[in-house]
Amino acid sequence: RRLPVVMFKLNMAETLKAATTFIEQGHIRVGPEVITDPAFLVTRSMEDFITWTDTSAIRKQVMEYNDMV
Repeated sequence: RRLPVVMFKLNMAETLKAATTFIEQGHIRVGPEVITDPAFLVTRSMEDFITWTDTSAIRKQVMEYNDMV
């Protein structure tokens, strides 16, 4: 299972193309490392560790929307 597909299933992106763009631009990390390769394979145990990077503008927008700032 590739990373863009998992992001789409987790509702982190509206489309697969958007998920691929987020990954290529460096907005996604799996555990402590930033992933920039859309062909990155994700195991089921790694699914829980997919998050936005700390400096991501998208993460800031999501947090503002959820009133977590």
